[in-house]
Amino acid sequence: MNMLVEGEWRTDAYETTDEEGEFDRQETSFRDWVEDDPDAEFPAEAGRYHLYVSHACPWAHRTLLTRALKGLEDAISVSVVDPYRENDGWEFSPERLGCTADRINGAEYLREVYTAAAPEFTGRVTVPVLWDTERETIVNNESEEIMRMFDTAFDDVAARNVSFYPEGYREAVDETIDAVYGPINNGVYRAGFAGTQSAYEAAVADLFDALDHWEAVLDDQRYLCGPVLTEADFAMFVTLVRFDAVYHTHFKCNRRRVVDYPNLWNFLKELYQLPGVAETVNLDHIKEHYYRSHADLNPKHIVAVGPDLDFEAPHDRDRLPGGPPEALQR
Repeated sequence: MNMLVEGEWRTDAYETTDEEGEFDRQETSFRDWVEDDPDAEFPAEAGRYHLYVSHACPWAHRTLLTRALKGLEDAISVSVVDPYRENDGWEFSPERLGCTADRINGAEYLREVYTAAAPEFTGRVTVPVLWDTERETIVNNESEEIMRMFDTAFDDVAARNVSFYPEGYREAVDETIDAVYGPINNGVYRAGFAGTQSAYEAAVADLFDALDHWEAVLDDQRYLCGPVLTEADFAMFVTLVRFDAVYHTHFKCNRRRVVDYPNLWNFLKELYQLPGVAETVNLDHIKEHYYRSHADLNPKHIVAVGPDLDFEAPHDRDRLPGGPPEALQR
């Protein structure tokens, strides 16, 4: 796996599996926080921060979702990398549909943004990245924390008065995000990049046990934490929306599809149909990235043509109490 080592780009510096064949995800490196405090090191201000993303990446997607549903599009600008990641890593290809130039630093590759913040940086170059245009540095590259910052620190500049980390649900939201992460968000990668049959089978078992669990939960309540829409639902959404198109086939997570789970499928459709969410989903980028960028899994780079998924079809979640906040109701 490619990464920066003391500021130099290396193509042979990171193994994706451990000695037991288990997928090994490296921790993120930049962990500062934007705060709703004018005296903070990184105060929340409209126009100050810039988000680097890939439409293909589920971790970046959760930050785009929060940005869209909070109404932060005018407050936080965005640059989008090419979905096809070659040996040089994430690249800016403004000539391609759905991609942009680096609108802040003028970089050709995302790794240049990392070294602009830390010239001797060692680590993987990942999205999302939250950049401070005033201090000219990376604030944070951990998706869960960026999602939380967008949700809680930028209320004064958000176009919608909504909270997805509401009082009375915060412990449940944190616990649910953690519960979804291991077997589902990261579980599909544990299956797809497993180095042994036993590691793969263990990952698939954990994944579908968890999906079965949440299918049962959603039979009795509208969202993962109850009647209110929260960040935990965003964390689940980004994996579910990629599942049938990519993870089921490419990562061999083929015990069942999301469309085979009535509650998860209807939950997915409801979230997709919220204002602004569909615009954050780019299945062309998603499929191209996974099928073309993982040469060890798909050496001929052939992109699957299916399946046909109708995220706009009616859902049945109105049968349960609760629903999206009034500001998101069409």
